Amino acid sequence: MKKFMLALCLLMFLGQGSAFAQKTDYEKYGKIAITVVQADYPEANVTEYQYQGRKDLGNGKVADSFLFKVTKDGKEREVVVTIAHSLSNNKLLNLTVEEKTPQQSTQPR
Repeated sequence: MKKFMLALCLLMFLGQGSAFAQKTDYEKYGKIAITVVQADYPEANVTEYQYQGRKDLGNGKVADSFLFKVTKDGKEREVVVTIAHSLSNNKLLNLTVEEKTPQQSTQPR
């Protein structure tokens, strides 16, 4: 019985480790997205930041998306930063920035 409980506790602990690894992964690319928005909009006020989620691209590649609300010259814009990266080597593959106006038109930057 003790071995069963020990094995159960070990499995629970290992499961938490993988969730922690994904959170760390999310945070790393979130910081990159923040830096990109601050560089692209140095005079703007970033009023909101939201993690949009992860899309599986296949072959161990994923894309994380982040939404920022940016106010510049009295106009609010939504900026979406999408970062594609490899889960196997944890390297950034592609980064895109899209600006959306309140009319929802998309303008690649």
